[in-house]
Amino acid sequence: MTETPALDPEDRKIVTLARSARARNGVPEGAAVRDETGRTYVAGTVALDSLKLSALRTAVAMAVASGAKSLEAAAVVTEAESASDEDRAAVRDLGGPGTPVLVASPDGAVRATVNAG
Repeated sequence: MTETPALDPEDRKIVTLARSARARNGVPEGAAVRDETGRTYVAGTVALDSLKLSALRTAVAMAVASGAKSLEAAAVVTEAESASDEDRAAVRDLGGPGTPVLVASPDGAVRATVNAG
């Protein structure tokens, strides 16, 4: 884990989108991913009786369903200290092991960046 005090504007954008999804939908987590073309996919936690997905896995699934071939970066806004192993695995499956995952608190402050791998 590395601290990330200053963010690239494109990374700040996905953190802001993730934070907005969390607040707008009143869910525990919000996430956003950026694909190889710069498109973004935003999601919140899915908690149905028959389907439970974290926000980050949902955002990755949305990217795949929309035709993304790779990921440049991912962000999750959460109370948790880090992205779960399952979330990182989903990012790794599409983006590769070096894909950065920004982990931010609910106020949008990035606590750390972890690699998907």
